[in-house]
Amino acid sequence: MITAPMLNLIQESGEAILVLTDAVEESEFLRSRLTREEARRQLVTLADTLEHLPGEARQALPEIDWDGWRSTRTLMDTPGTQRDEALWFAARSLVPATLSWLRLYRHSHPALFTYWA
Repeated sequence: MITAPMLNLIQESGEAILVLTDAVEESEFLRSRLTREEARRQLVTLADTLEHLPGEARQALPEIDWDGWRSTRTLMDTPGTQRDEALWFAARSLVPATLSWLRLYRHSHPALFTYWA
């Protein structure tokens, strides 16, 4: 099932973002071109993978902020302040919430996270 590897990629990207932004203030994040660009790369991977999850998986994970991810992903391609605000919002709000929901769903929907069924 393709869903399990996709959910694993979402998890790995989210964890990478948390590591990159741990104990980093917004102003420091915005000044650090390398950190900001790597966070953007990971966020794009996460958002694009969420967008391409099969419909049945999306329906099984209703608490994920699908609209928030979609609109934030669009802003990640917008140069300037909107992009920076979207990156920070995703790193500080969307990622932690998504990872928390995935931990809960791993227990309530283990088949989605199983590679071999």
